[in-house]
Amino acid sequence: MTRGTAKLRQVSPTAPICLDPYLRDGGDGTVHQPHLPSRPAVLPQPDEYSSRVSTLAIGNRRIAYEVTGDGPAVLCLAPGGLSASRIESWSRSPWNPLEQLSADYRVVAMDQRNTGTSWAPIAAGDDWGSYTDDQLALMDHLGIDTFAVVGMCIGGAFIARLLQQAPRRVTAAVAMQPIGLDSNRHVFFQLFDTWRNAVEAEHPEANEEAWESFRQALFGSDRLVWSVDDEALLQIQQPLFVLEGNDEYHPRSVSRRLVDLLPNASLFERWKQPEDFSGTDRVIREFLSNHAH
Repeated sequence: MTRGTAKLRQVSPTAPICLDPYLRDGGDGTVHQPHLPSRPAVLPQPDEYSSRVSTLAIGNRRIAYEVTGDGPAVLCLAPGGLSASRIESWSRSPWNPLEQLSADYRVVAMDQRNTGTSWAPIAAGDDWGSYTDDQLALMDHLGIDTFAVVGMCIGGAFIARLLQQAPRRVTAAVAMQPIGLDSNRHVFFQLFDTWRNAVEAEHPEANEEAWESFRQALFGSDRLVWSVDDEALLQIQQPLFVLEGNDEYHPRSVSRRLVDLLPNASLFERWKQPEDFSGTDRVIREFLSNHAH
């Protein structure tokens, strides 16, 4: 574990692990047609989900979630970008918290809105806070007041917003290769446009103004991690453990700058390769043992 950019170690280059498994399928380059689930009154349970998946109705929103294990609560925010930040995407991660933590923690996983079997309307006022509202509503529903968070890829942006918006409730967080801005805005606009094309037919309520407003709210700013003002990052006091990114979607510079800005953040650099698994598992467990309650 390192603080800032000290004690640098070589990280082997890899293809992006997470952003949109439908387009990358874990980095193998194969292009897939995104799944477009229907939205009946009673949501189906896809074969790839376990029988533990439930659905929370919040007004006209539907949030699919799964709870396993017992102990201090850990909310898991999956990789996959806008198109696939959902429970099953953890299976593509080098370190899967659903498998590794459920023996010792109450692990909560969810499909983010408008992916998997979760759905919410799209409106001009939507932004990162819309996702945060879903996440906090789910924890309220489960009766969980305080919790730690583990997130990968887009999960890093979700984490930053949660740390800012709910500082009393979120005790600590692990951000695995967080997304962020480093001369790469175009790739996130492309990802948004691809996701929009895949789900637009499911959103007759959304006009062009709503789509463009949402696009700009997510990726139009100059914020480091998109979801929180850089100045606000300086005020976040909760412990944050960052597993370093190293590609266009998850720039190394973003991971390191994030650690520099947050007063109680630390950095772990080598973690993606199979030979790194035991060390990765050990340091994450140590971090959560110290801070998840």
